Amino acid sequence: MKKTASVSLYDTTLRDGTQGEGISFSLIDKIRIAEKLASFGMDYIEGGWPGSNPKDLAFFAEAKKHDFGKCKIAAFGSTRRAGMAASEDPQIAQLLEAETPVVTIFGKSWKLQVEKVLAVPHEENRAMIRDSVSYLKSKGREVIYDAEHFFDGYKDDKEFALATLQAAAEGGADMLVLCDTNGGTLPDEIASITSAVNALFPGKVGIHTHNDCGMGAANALAAVGAGAVQIQGTMNGYGERTGNCNLTTVIPCLQLKMGIPVVPDLTRLREVSFFVDELANCHPDVRAPFVGATAFAHKGGMHVNAVAKTAAAYEHIEPSSVGNRQNILVSELSGRSNILLKAEELGLQLSKNDPAVLRVLERIKALESEGFEFEAADASLELLIRKELGLHAPLFQLQGYHCNFRRDAEGSSTTCEATVTVKDGDQTLETTAEGDGPVNALDGALRKALQKLHPWISGISLSDYKVRIVDGGRGTAARTRVHILSSEGAESWGTVGVSDNIIEASWMALVDSLEHRASKRLP
Repeated sequence: MKKTASVSLYDTTLRDGTQGEGISFSLIDKIRIAEKLASFGMDYIEGGWPGSNPKDLAFFAEAKKHDFGKCKIAAFGSTRRAGMAASEDPQIAQLLEAETPVVTIFGKSWKLQVEKVLAVPHEENRAMIRDSVSYLKSKGREVIYDAEHFFDGYKDDKEFALATLQAAAEGGADMLVLCDTNGGTLPDEIASITSAVNALFPGKVGIHTHNDCGMGAANALAAVGAGAVQIQGTMNGYGERTGNCNLTTVIPCLQLKMGIPVVPDLTRLREVSFFVDELANCHPDVRAPFVGATAFAHKGGMHVNAVAKTAAAYEHIEPSSVGNRQNILVSELSGRSNILLKAEELGLQLSKNDPAVLRVLERIKALESEGFEFEAADASLELLIRKELGLHAPLFQLQGYHCNFRRDAEGSSTTCEATVTVKDGDQTLETTAEGDGPVNALDGALRKALQKLHPWISGISLSDYKVRIVDGGRGTAARTRVHILSSEGAESWGTVGVSDNIIEASWMALVDSLEHRASKRLP
């Protein structure tokens, strides 16, 4: 199969991506994302559908004020209405009013859609495609034609589907994009059909896939292998239903696996991916290929031992090539290699035969048998290692704490109050604070006590708090695991606590958070 020499990237995060459940961008978000994607190396960015909502209209008006370099902004819409000249169609007029260098329109390629949805004669459907493309071309636009439901249409009636592409080609379309709109086609079908289409329209075929079968990226790459020269997709795979072709997967596959350069600096991939997640208010997918937090994480002792000798043993690429890094996890499955590499990562020097390595390993296994879990608690793990090495100096000594709940006479309002007594050096400090709950009150009281001698504590915030029952079969006596994510500026760290008492588990994680940060301030 002939390999495509070059591929253009067409990003549709700002339109297709926003059709995903829970995904929404403000006007400013859309401009910022467009600028970020353009600087990353996208060839095309689809800004939205001017005729669908005021926000998209505002985007195109604002986009005119910005310089996107070589990247082209595209407006998206449909072919003209049936029985109406393209020059008279208000939706076509709005596409032109967006004043983008590129216009992308979609039309029907499946006989079922034409007969049951549009309810127009076959020739009128082809005329709608041909006329719309031709009119937009006459206005000086680069025109990309999206053949909606193409693969379903081709499998249903090959001649009918190809005739719709021919109509777009006769109108002068610059690119004919084959859309797997329902996401139900498999890679071998994609490759076979794309190859057949490319033989008729060489060098003008693009691919637009959805992920309903989990094949969005695989189908796009199969199409490239069959001659497609443009891939349409979204960052992080956002999109309707299960999403669209994920460009964060496709881009490194094109560049590193297929030898097709598409962006100038692939090391920015993870940064760009997280930027889009942040503006979408979505947690990054930790298991995402290439960019996820676990993409290069190693946990099993034998695997880690091999990776320590040669990373290629269990890593298909160099993590830094996509802006990621290797992550050695430590758990009950760990061997000595895990501990050694994790200690090295933390800047602690240990030798293979150091007795402390075995002590750390045994301690971790004992704690995990009690319900502890350190994969998301890097700070607690570091403290554990430091304690076993005799390198830990406690921030304070706990004298005691307790929590009280108060409810007003009407029972309409409750207050939680916590009192904490600690010894810090020669001083014994007792403070009280109110909070939304016992953990919030404890956190407030502890901070109030320690801030007098350690003002840096005021800069630390509790970013996330998660509770999980470890052994639910014990009912209310079950052990509870608490994970806390703390942050200071751009840095964040995780801690863990486990106890039969949720307040005690929370206290353990809170204390680890502050002691971890204190250790970073020691000379």
